[in-house]
Amino acid sequence: MNMSNIPVVRLGLVAVSRDCFPIALSEKRRSAIKAAYTGDLYECLVTVENEKDMLKALDDVKAAGCNALVVFLGNFGPETPETLIAQRFDGPCMYVAAAEGDGDLINGRGDAYCGMLNCAYNLGMRHIDAYIPAYPVGTASDIAGMIADFVPVARAVIGVKNLKIITFGPRPQDFFACNAPIKGLYELGVEVEENSELDLLVSYKAHANDPRIPAVCEDMKAEMGEGRYFGDLLPRMAQFELTLLDWAEAHKGARQYVAFADKCWPAFPEQFGFEPCYVNSRLASRGIPVACEVDIYGALSEYIGACVTADAVTLLDINNTVPASLYDKAVKGSYDYKLTDTFMGFHCGNTPSCKMCADRAVKYQLIQHRLLEPQGSDPDFTRGTLEGDIAPSDITFFRLQCDSEGVLRSYVAEGEVLPVPTGSFGGIGVFAIREMGRFYRHVLIEKRYPHHGAVAFAHCGKALFEVFHFLGVGDIAYNQPKNLPYAKENPFYD
Repeated sequence: MNMSNIPVVRLGLVAVSRDCFPIALSEKRRSAIKAAYTGDLYECLVTVENEKDMLKALDDVKAAGCNALVVFLGNFGPETPETLIAQRFDGPCMYVAAAEGDGDLINGRGDAYCGMLNCAYNLGMRHIDAYIPAYPVGTASDIAGMIADFVPVARAVIGVKNLKIITFGPRPQDFFACNAPIKGLYELGVEVEENSELDLLVSYKAHANDPRIPAVCEDMKAEMGEGRYFGDLLPRMAQFELTLLDWAEAHKGARQYVAFADKCWPAFPEQFGFEPCYVNSRLASRGIPVACEVDIYGALSEYIGACVTADAVTLLDINNTVPASLYDKAVKGSYDYKLTDTFMGFHCGNTPSCKMCADRAVKYQLIQHRLLEPQGSDPDFTRGTLEGDIAPSDITFFRLQCDSEGVLRSYVAEGEVLPVPTGSFGGIGVFAIREMGRFYRHVLIEKRYPHHGAVAFAHCGKALFEVFHFLGVGDIAYNQPKNLPYAKENPFYD
């Protein structure tokens, strides 16, 4: 899988030292972190004691190509220079501190536990955003683990700050749930380019007979396997895929990464001659989300998930309940979930094929066929969805949203896709999230979230929570256990 649309994190490690403590203490502890961490980590040999050292260290890590930093308090640390590092560095910074560990509490005591307090205080005084782990003090091996946790957070933050979301709209009628103020995008540092469906159609027509189409068709055949696609449809879909990829390249502008939020019905299939879902799924598998129904914050959420997991993601409707008969037959007694913990996540066919069961195939959109094509006719331009059950997997359901008042908020809930055949249509799966019923009522409904949720195919709630916190999102909801009531939950219900 070529995830070329997400950042590659190049970490730098900078140690700081207060001048009344031995500088060798910070340097020795910094070297121990370098030795303990198994990933790519550039060790800056400039130890920061003052502002001039800070400038030298920044020049050094920039010359080394670092786009994220670990600032290490090997001892108490100098409050001003250490916080100026984050202020002047163009990228996310994590602050961690050394635990005492060598047994010498006379000349070997660094007091970094205390220094971390002053560091955090000064970061706040300067209104500097920095990543501080849940418990930021530790040995070399402890800090190596913190660095590993920081990498996906840094990747997402770098991606968001360098992202452009390209839209083709407007939204379908009566889909106001996907409408949200773009003010929140600018607050996050995301750029947005809004276009019409007509712009996309003109560009699509200009790609007719593109010499690259046959190669894309062959790639689609190889991905799906014989008997799982419509041969006459492949050239149209390949033409569309090239249209989107070329548009992204031509319209990135000053940004490095792109995501799309496109209108996909009702006019699209009749004018383009197919449903775009399968093409959307292929781009998502490369880290280029294409959110359905011009869902801009859905596209942003998907992109964050791709950065965190370095893997394909999808966007699904929180769609329908699991029938009690199916629950009793396939879930109850086999899995430790209540009926209200389960639901079906669905969309027409945009989930990447690598996340679906082996029987997935390109089919037609049943609802659009009813609406747009003559009753009783064979499907024609409503073909193009990638359908089948979503494969069993750990998942994280999440979303970053700007509400109607222009306030950013988010939710994160971990769960799984159960190995339960759905017997339904579209790209669909039986999802299970603990206390989903309460979460549905007291977060999704209470806080007026739209029906779309992003899905990452891993348990990555810890990293997503940290990303949203770093980005300044004040309200980060999650599926609270039964013994922790929601703010407006009625305590008199059973």
